[in-house]
Amino acid sequence: MRDETFSTVLNEINARQSQMRLSVVLAVLFGIVGFLIGRAIGGAAPVLGVAAFLPGMLIGKWFDGYRRVSVLYYDLERDAEVAYGRLVDAFETLTRCDGRWHVAAGGKIEDLTAWKRNAGASMLVDKKPTTLASTLPQVVRSNVTPPSIHVGRQVLYFMPDLVLVRDGNRYGAVSYHDLRTQFALSNFIETGKVPSDAEVVGHTWAHPNKSGGPDRRFKNNRQIPVCRYEALRLSSANGLNELLEFSKTNVSQPFCQALSALAQLHRNAGRHTITLEGRPDVRH
Repeated sequence: MRDETFSTVLNEINARQSQMRLSVVLAVLFGIVGFLIGRAIGGAAPVLGVAAFLPGMLIGKWFDGYRRVSVLYYDLERDAEVAYGRLVDAFETLTRCDGRWHVAAGGKIEDLTAWKRNAGASMLVDKKPTTLASTLPQVVRSNVTPPSIHVGRQVLYFMPDLVLVRDGNRYGAVSYHDLRTQFALSNFIETGKVPSDAEVVGHTWAHPNKSGGPDRRFKNNRQIPVCRYEALRLSSANGLNELLEFSKTNVSQPFCQALSALAQLHRNAGRHTITLEGRPDVRH
Protein backbone atom coordinates (compact mmCIF):
# COMPACT_ATOMS: atom_id res chain seq x y z
CA MET A 1 0.00 0.00 0.00
CA ARG A 2 1.28 3.40 -0.92
CA ASP A 3 0.18 7.03 -0.79
CA GLU A 4 1.84 9.05 -3.55
CA THR A 5 1.74 12.15 -1.33
CA PHE A 6 4.60 10.63 0.63
CA SER A 7 6.47 9.09 -2.30
CA THR A 8 9.73 10.92 -1.51
CA VAL A 9 9.84 9.57 2.03
CA LEU A 10 8.88 6.04 0.97
CA ASN A 11 11.35 5.93 -1.90
CA GLU A 12 14.13 7.01 0.44
CA ILE A 13 13.26 4.43 3.10
CA ASN A 14 12.80 1.54 0.66
CA ALA A 15 15.96 2.41 -1.30
CA ARG A 16 18.05 2.42 1.86
CA GLN A 17 16.38 -0.74 3.14
CA SER A 18 17.21 -2.59 -0.09
CA GLN A 19 20.94 -1.93 0.23
CA MET A 20 23.15 -4.87 1.07
CA ARG A 21 23.88 -5.31 4.77
CA LEU A 22 27.54 -4.51 5.39
CA SER A 23 27.25 -6.24 8.76
CA VAL A 24 26.92 -9.56 6.91
CA VAL A 25 29.47 -8.79 4.20
CA LEU A 26 32.19 -7.59 6.59
CA ALA A 27 31.51 -10.37 9.10
CA VAL A 28 32.04 -13.01 6.40
CA LEU A 29 35.04 -11.17 4.92
CA PHE A 30 36.75 -10.72 8.29
CA GLY A 31 36.02 -14.35 9.15
CA ILE A 32 37.63 -15.58 5.92
CA VAL A 33 40.67 -13.36 6.41
CA GLY A 34 41.03 -14.51 10.00
CA PHE A 35 40.76 -18.14 8.92
CA LEU A 36 43.42 -17.67 6.21
CA ILE A 37 45.78 -15.90 8.60
CA GLY A 38 45.31 -18.63 11.17
CA ARG A 39 45.96 -21.26 8.55
CA ALA A 40 49.11 -19.48 7.44
CA ILE A 41 50.57 -19.33 10.95
CA GLY A 42 49.53 -22.93 11.54
CA GLY A 43 46.74 -24.58 13.48
CA ALA A 44 44.67 -21.65 14.67
CA ALA A 45 42.54 -21.09 11.58
CA PRO A 46 39.06 -21.85 13.07
CA VAL A 47 39.78 -19.84 16.21
CA LEU A 48 40.97 -16.75 14.35
CA GLY A 49 38.15 -17.07 11.84
CA VAL A 50 35.51 -16.99 14.59
CA ALA A 51 37.38 -14.24 16.49
CA ALA A 52 37.48 -12.01 13.41
CA PHE A 53 33.80 -12.59 12.58
CA LEU A 54 32.41 -10.48 15.44
CA PRO A 55 34.50 -7.31 14.82
CA GLY A 56 33.54 -7.45 11.15
CA MET A 57 29.85 -7.67 12.05
CA LEU A 58 30.07 -4.77 14.54
CA ILE A 59 31.92 -2.53 12.07
CA GLY A 60 29.36 -3.41 9.39
CA LYS A 61 26.48 -2.57 11.75
CA TRP A 62 28.04 0.82 12.42
CA PHE A 63 28.17 1.56 8.69
CA ASP A 64 24.62 0.20 8.21
CA GLY A 65 23.43 2.63 10.86
CA TYR A 66 24.21 5.42 8.37
CA ARG A 67 23.66 3.71 5.03
CA ARG A 68 20.36 1.89 5.68
CA VAL A 69 18.63 4.30 8.08
CA SER A 70 16.51 7.32 7.08
CA VAL A 71 16.26 10.32 9.39
CA LEU A 72 12.84 11.99 9.71
CA TYR A 73 12.89 15.23 11.65
CA TYR A 74 9.56 16.86 12.55
CA ASP A 75 9.11 20.53 13.32
CA LEU A 76 5.48 20.64 14.43
CA GLU A 77 3.43 23.78 14.84
CA ARG A 78 1.52 24.15 18.08
CA ASP A 79 -1.83 22.83 16.81
CA ALA A 80 -0.18 19.80 15.20
CA GLU A 81 1.81 19.12 18.37
CA VAL A 82 -1.38 19.21 20.48
CA ALA A 83 -3.29 16.97 18.06
CA TYR A 84 -0.47 14.42 17.95
CA GLY A 85 -0.18 14.50 21.75
CA ARG A 86 -3.86 13.56 21.99
CA LEU A 87 -3.26 10.60 19.70
CA VAL A 88 -0.37 9.43 21.88
CA ASP A 89 -2.48 9.77 25.04
CA ALA A 90 -5.39 7.84 23.49
CA PHE A 91 -2.97 5.12 22.37
CA GLU A 92 -1.66 4.77 25.92
CA THR A 93 -5.22 3.98 27.00
CA LEU A 94 -5.31 1.12 24.48
CA THR A 95 -2.00 -0.27 25.77
CA ARG A 96 -3.41 -0.52 29.29
CA CYS A 97 -6.07 -3.05 28.23
CA ASP A 98 -5.30 -6.47 29.70
CA GLY A 99 -6.38 -8.16 26.46
CA ARG A 100 -5.26 -6.88 23.04
CA TRP A 101 -5.73 -9.02 19.95
CA HIS A 102 -5.35 -8.86 16.18
CA VAL A 103 -8.16 -10.67 14.37
CA ALA A 104 -6.63 -12.28 11.29
CA ALA A 105 -9.74 -13.98 9.89
CA GLY A 106 -13.32 -14.91 10.67
CA GLY A 107 -16.14 -16.98 9.28
CA LYS A 108 -19.81 -17.52 9.95
CA ILE A 109 -20.88 -20.83 11.49
CA GLU A 110 -23.78 -22.31 9.54
CA ASP A 111 -23.46 -26.01 10.40
CA LEU A 112 -25.34 -27.25 13.51
CA THR A 113 -22.57 -29.66 14.51
CA ALA A 114 -19.95 -26.91 14.34
CA TRP A 115 -22.28 -24.63 16.31
CA LYS A 116 -22.59 -27.23 19.08
CA ARG A 117 -18.85 -27.89 19.19
CA ASN A 118 -18.03 -24.18 19.44
CA ALA A 119 -20.21 -23.17 22.39
CA GLY A 120 -23.02 -21.81 20.24
CA ALA A 121 -20.87 -19.13 18.61
CA SER A 122 -22.24 -17.52 15.45
CA MET A 123 -18.72 -16.73 14.15
CA LEU A 124 -15.35 -18.42 14.36
CA VAL A 125 -12.40 -16.02 14.47
CA ASP A 126 -8.66 -16.47 14.26
CA LYS A 127 -7.21 -13.94 16.67
CA LYS A 128 -3.89 -13.70 18.46
CA PRO A 129 -2.45 -11.40 21.14
CA THR A 130 -0.77 -8.42 19.54
CA THR A 131 1.82 -5.85 20.51
CA LEU A 132 1.13 -2.17 21.05
CA ALA A 133 4.24 -0.12 21.78
CA SER A 134 5.80 3.28 21.26
CA THR A 135 8.70 2.52 18.96
CA LEU A 136 10.32 3.44 15.66
CA PRO A 137 11.02 1.01 12.82
CA GLN A 138 14.68 -0.01 12.72
CA VAL A 139 15.20 1.78 9.41
CA VAL A 140 14.08 5.19 10.74
CA ARG A 141 15.54 7.66 13.20
CA SER A 142 13.37 10.53 14.32
CA ASN A 143 12.80 13.15 17.02
CA VAL A 144 9.40 11.52 17.71
CA THR A 145 8.67 7.99 18.93
CA PRO A 146 5.34 6.97 17.39
CA PRO A 147 2.66 4.59 18.63
CA SER A 148 2.87 1.28 16.77
CA ILE A 149 0.48 -1.64 16.41
CA HIS A 150 1.38 -5.11 15.13
CA VAL A 151 -1.31 -6.45 12.80
CA GLY A 152 -0.17 -9.89 11.71
CA ARG A 153 2.97 -9.63 9.60
CA GLN A 154 2.51 -5.88 9.25
CA VAL A 155 3.29 -3.09 11.72
CA LEU A 156 1.54 0.29 11.70
CA TYR A 157 3.58 3.29 12.88
CA PHE A 158 1.48 6.39 13.59
CA MET A 159 3.85 9.21 12.64
CA PRO A 160 2.73 12.87 12.92
CA ASP A 161 1.99 13.12 9.19
CA LEU A 162 1.20 9.58 8.03
CA VAL A 163 0.74 5.97 9.04
CA LEU A 164 3.93 4.18 8.03
CA VAL A 165 3.25 0.52 7.23
CA ARG A 166 6.00 -2.11 7.42
CA ASP A 167 5.34 -5.33 5.54
CA GLY A 168 8.42 -7.51 5.75
CA ASN A 169 11.30 -5.45 4.36
CA ARG A 170 9.09 -3.03 2.43
CA TYR A 171 7.36 0.12 3.62
CA GLY A 172 4.16 1.78 2.51
CA ALA A 173 2.02 4.61 3.85
CA VAL A 174 -1.56 5.64 4.51
CA SER A 175 -2.47 9.30 4.94
CA TYR A 176 -4.67 10.21 7.87
CA HIS A 177 -7.39 11.68 5.67
CA ASP A 178 -7.60 8.30 3.86
CA LEU A 179 -7.69 6.28 7.07
CA ARG A 180 -11.14 4.98 8.03
CA THR A 181 -11.99 3.87 11.56
CA GLN A 182 -14.92 1.92 13.00
CA PHE A 183 -15.48 0.58 16.50
CA ALA A 184 -18.25 -1.43 18.11
CA LEU A 185 -19.00 -3.61 21.12
CA SER A 186 -18.43 -7.31 20.60
CA ASN A 187 -19.66 -10.23 22.72
CA PHE A 188 -17.06 -13.00 22.68
CA ILE A 189 -17.32 -16.52 24.07
CA GLU A 190 -14.05 -16.70 25.99
CA THR A 191 -12.62 -20.23 26.12
CA GLY A 192 -9.27 -18.97 27.40
CA LYS A 193 -8.30 -16.86 30.39
CA VAL A 194 -10.70 -13.99 31.05
CA PRO A 195 -8.79 -10.66 31.06
CA SER A 196 -8.84 -8.86 34.40
CA ASP A 197 -10.59 -5.77 32.99
CA ALA A 198 -13.18 -7.60 30.87
CA GLU A 199 -16.91 -7.39 31.60
CA VAL A 200 -18.58 -10.80 31.79
CA VAL A 201 -22.12 -10.35 30.45
CA GLY A 202 -23.30 -13.95 30.53
CA HIS A 203 -22.43 -17.62 30.21
CA THR A 204 -23.01 -20.36 27.70
CA TRP A 205 -22.23 -24.06 27.55
CA ALA A 206 -19.24 -25.55 25.82
CA HIS A 207 -21.72 -27.73 23.90
CA PRO A 208 -25.24 -26.23 23.96
CA ASN A 209 -28.46 -27.69 22.65
CA LYS A 210 -30.91 -25.77 20.49
CA SER A 211 -32.71 -24.29 23.48
CA GLY A 212 -29.45 -22.93 24.93
CA GLY A 213 -29.10 -25.51 27.70
CA PRO A 214 -26.31 -28.10 28.00
CA ASP A 215 -26.23 -30.95 25.50
CA ARG A 216 -26.12 -34.01 27.75
CA ARG A 217 -24.45 -36.16 25.08
CA PHE A 218 -21.14 -34.37 25.70
CA LYS A 219 -19.09 -35.27 28.76
CA ASN A 220 -17.49 -32.51 30.87
CA ASN A 221 -19.84 -29.97 29.33
CA ARG A 222 -18.82 -26.85 31.25
CA GLN A 223 -20.09 -23.30 31.32
CA ILE A 224 -18.06 -20.68 29.47
CA PRO A 225 -18.14 -16.92 30.13
CA VAL A 226 -19.33 -14.47 27.49
CA CYS A 227 -17.20 -11.30 27.62
CA ARG A 228 -17.99 -7.89 26.22
CA TYR A 229 -15.02 -6.65 24.23
CA GLU A 230 -14.53 -3.74 21.85
CA ALA A 231 -13.59 -4.19 18.19
CA LEU A 232 -11.68 -1.55 16.23
CA ARG A 233 -11.31 -1.66 12.44
CA LEU A 234 -8.66 0.36 10.58
CA SER A 235 -9.04 0.49 6.80
CA SER A 236 -8.22 2.58 3.75
CA ALA A 237 -8.98 2.67 0.04
CA ASN A 238 -5.43 1.61 -0.85
CA GLY A 239 -5.49 -1.75 0.89
CA LEU A 240 -5.35 -1.45 4.67
CA ASN A 241 -8.01 -3.61 6.36
CA GLU A 242 -7.21 -4.70 9.92
CA LEU A 243 -9.39 -5.64 12.88
CA LEU A 244 -8.30 -5.30 16.49
CA GLU A 245 -10.08 -6.30 19.67
CA PHE A 246 -9.66 -5.00 23.21
CA SER A 247 -10.80 -6.48 26.51
CA LYS A 248 -11.99 -3.11 27.84
CA THR A 249 -14.83 -1.07 26.37
CA ASN A 250 -14.95 2.69 25.69
CA VAL A 251 -11.27 2.82 24.73
CA SER A 252 -11.45 3.03 20.93
CA GLN A 253 -13.44 6.23 20.58
CA PRO A 254 -10.72 8.61 21.91
CA PHE A 255 -8.18 6.98 19.59
CA CYS A 256 -10.50 7.29 16.57
CA GLN A 257 -11.30 10.90 17.45
CA ALA A 258 -7.59 11.72 17.69
CA LEU A 259 -6.99 10.16 14.27
CA SER A 260 -9.87 12.18 12.80
CA ALA A 261 -8.52 15.38 14.36
CA LEU A 262 -5.12 14.77 12.74
CA ALA A 263 -6.80 14.12 9.40
CA GLN A 264 -8.81 17.34 9.68
CA LEU A 265 -5.70 19.29 10.65
CA HIS A 266 -3.77 18.08 7.60
CA ARG A 267 -6.76 18.54 5.32
CA ASN A 268 -7.40 22.13 6.33
CA ALA A 269 -4.54 24.31 7.47
CA GLY A 270 -2.09 22.13 9.35
CA ARG A 271 1.51 22.61 8.27
CA HIS A 272 4.56 20.84 9.55
CA THR A 273 8.05 20.31 8.26
CA ILE A 274 9.84 17.03 7.74
CA THR A 275 13.56 17.05 7.20
CA LEU A 276 14.69 13.92 5.39
CA GLU A 277 18.46 13.50 5.71
CA GLY A 278 18.89 17.24 5.82
CA ARG A 279 16.51 18.00 2.92
CA PRO A 280 13.39 19.93 3.99
CA ASP A 281 10.14 18.55 2.63
CA VAL A 282 7.12 20.71 3.52
CA ARG A 283 3.70 19.05 3.75
CA HIS A 284 0.29 20.70 3.92
